[in-house]
Amino acid sequence: MNLGILLFLVAGAVFVSVIAVTFALILPQIKARANLKQRISVASGNASGVEATRGIGADSSRRRDIQSRLRQLEDAKTKKSFAANMRETLRQAGLRLTLRNYLLLCAGLSVVTAILYMTMGYHLLGILPVSITVGFGLPRYVLFYLTKSRINKFTKNFANAVDIIVRGVKSGLPVGECLKIIATESPEPVAGVFLEIVESQTLGLTLDASLERAQEQIKTPELQFFAIVLAIQGQTGGNLADTLDNLSGILRDRKKMADKVKALSSEAKSSAGIIGSLPFLITGLLYLVNPEYLTPLFTADLGKIMIAGGLVWMGAGVFIMKQMINFKI
Repeated sequence: MNLGILLFLVAGAVFVSVIAVTFALILPQIKARANLKQRISVASGNASGVEATRGIGADSSRRRDIQSRLRQLEDAKTKKSFAANMRETLRQAGLRLTLRNYLLLCAGLSVVTAILYMTMGYHLLGILPVSITVGFGLPRYVLFYLTKSRINKFTKNFANAVDIIVRGVKSGLPVGECLKIIATESPEPVAGVFLEIVESQTLGLTLDASLERAQEQIKTPELQFFAIVLAIQGQTGGNLADTLDNLSGILRDRKKMADKVKALSSEAKSSAGIIGSLPFLITGLLYLVNPEYLTPLFTADLGKIMIAGGLVWMGAGVFIMKQMINFKI
């Protein structure tokens, strides 16, 4: 096959992969915004129906407050700068690195990768994408993994923390004392998040402001629900124990649903992992059996172009498959 035709095919494959990845990134955000607007409109319709049939103004006011806070949370996600988002990501991962040190670490890793790439004698055309991918993509993946692991640990124990507040309020303890008990008795990272809430209140911040600061340390829908419930309850009054008891039930139901989705999608995830690893396993086995057969693939320029195109195409396919089986509760 002519080299020009092969390059054209590889470029076409890369273009299609970029378009597919772009759609895979944009569509979930569009669906999330549409679902949020739908939930807000449904809540508005329910509030107006309740107000018309029963005349309960407090219910309607509470729903409006919840809708307003949901809109504020959604707006806050879109108004933050890149530096603020990165600082928040570092905090959510449980790292005490500053943004400056993190960027210096990524730059140093990129330089080391570039030096190793040149030492191995590969074509200089790929030094920039390889060094950027390893230097900045790998640390970002590590941050994502640490954040996800920390969020899973928090979600696992958060319902128990809410139950502590419920039992404490029913026995006559103030909310502040219940928060201190959670900060000392609960496992990490729940203890660390509630310790920051207690310390913020000690410095003079309100409970609402302390909860907003805690959401910078770890951001989950469960913690947002908890913050909204306490904020609305503080404004409108009512039985806090019953409200938090209902919230605890909702959190446990969400956890059960997430575990069910994980169990149902485990087969698809295993299949995706096997399919994604097969090319590398087969390449390794062929190289062990007959190294001379695969040597031109790593030494010739045409072979390097084919490897680069195959990696890009496979990366796009794995990413799209991951988006297809990644269900959010």
